[in-house]
Amino acid sequence: MADALKAFWWIAAMWIRSAFAYRTSFLMLAVGQFVVTSLDFVVIFIMFSHVKSLGGFVLPEVAFLYSTSGVAIGLADLVLGNAERVGQRIRSGEFDVILIRPVPAFVQTAADNFGIHRLGRITQATAVFVWSLVALDIDWTWDRILLVPLMLICGAVIFGAIFVLGGAFQFAAGDAAEVMNAFTYGGNVLTQYPPTIYARKLVLAATFAIPLGFVNWLPAMHVLGRPDALGLPEAFQFASPVAAVVISSLAALAWRAGVRSYRSTGS
Repeated sequence: MADALKAFWWIAAMWIRSAFAYRTSFLMLAVGQFVVTSLDFVVIFIMFSHVKSLGGFVLPEVAFLYSTSGVAIGLADLVLGNAERVGQRIRSGEFDVILIRPVPAFVQTAADNFGIHRLGRITQATAVFVWSLVALDIDWTWDRILLVPLMLICGAVIFGAIFVLGGAFQFAAGDAAEVMNAFTYGGNVLTQYPPTIYARKLVLAATFAIPLGFVNWLPAMHVLGRPDALGLPEAFQFASPVAAVVISSLAALAWRAGVRSYRSTGS
């Protein structure tokens, strides 16, 4: 594990140095990500200029959901986002080169073309997160204080595992990155809004079929002092680490199975 982390850092550092060699380009990409992701929150802000609440949630509460989901997927995309792009290498046969190098294929896939400019998304979501905490009137008990960083970390792990599952799926489907975007970036959009605006069946599927509900919906309900939309036992609001471990284990098994099934392009 230590060797894998060291290899990831060295590969990522190489791409970071490459990005900083063209600082104007890096700044433009980072600012571009900041601006583009800000537009999503501008839409929410405009929406609240016409309504007082959305699904019973006021603007600071929706901002809390929006930002926690944004920080989580931003961190996952920064570290593991390239895993979903492995389909391009599989289709072209470039994955052969990855397999013959003395570094784990997963590490190379995740760290290759490491995009430090993605910090723009994380910065934007963090700014909204800080504003929401200031605007909200939360009774900060010790469990709420601990739950906030825990939900961000577990949310990032869950989104990261979904990225890896998407990459593993492409060993069988070829290049299906756009299909998997429905579960990664689509899941981000889904969890930006209160679960109370969705049909119960959709919330059930987003909680137990794909554990997006554990990214922020369930833990956020405890932080905000609200009952969850499904009426689940309170223990589920603290179950994000369990969901993260389960889906990460499934992702690891799927990735290993995908690599073992790889047969190159035959060319």
